Amino acid sequence: MNYINNITKRLFDIFFSIICILLFFPLFLFISILIKMDSKGPVLFKQDRIGLNGSYFKILKFRSMIVGAEKMGTGIFNYQNDPRETKVGRFLRRYSLDELPQIFNILLGNMSFVGPRPPITYELGEYEDFSPEWKKRFTMKPGITGYAQIKGRNELNWNQKIIFDNKYIDDFKKWGILLDIKILCITFYKVFKREGNYELIENAEKDKALIKNQ
Repeated sequence: MNYINNITKRLFDIFFSIICILLFFPLFLFISILIKMDSKGPVLFKQDRIGLNGSYFKILKFRSMIVGAEKMGTGIFNYQNDPRETKVGRFLRRYSLDELPQIFNILLGNMSFVGPRPPITYELGEYEDFSPEWKKRFTMKPGITGYAQIKGRNELNWNQKIIFDNKYIDDFKKWGILLDIKILCITFYKVFKREGNYELIENAEKDKALIKNQ
């Protein structure tokens, strides 16, 4: 049953990623022009992330910050009214439009529409040192959205995200693609309400402590 669920999930990803690329191509072009007009730097932001079974891949996003932002200010943590955000980038983040290029990651096969969000390679330490509970969340392809995103998104700390991600993996075995469709519908609602776009300081502090202890 799980094999059938995985095949169905991949076919769903391929079909709808192609549809989305064709449908949103004018929007991709328009956003690219706005980014180039607004600030210096590339249109796309590429970053190494940890994916399926600990493998590395480059995630694609529309650049929403000034070049080199990761090495400035709060580093990988992004709070509301972050001065590193560009004017266009702030709008893109508000409606999660910066995530749209990940549709190409889905078509390439290193991401899915639904799954655990992939962490930055140096964010949580070495994959080999993760506990079995942590490694479980990497037994599925990372996604653009998932349980953690509809339950709080960036307002959750990593320990909370892992609990939700592992529950998604268990529930997907039972419900398959129907669960993904449900999560996607809730995601659209959450994005429309602009919930969880930024990290909470108290949770970010917990994550910083977690990183130091890895």
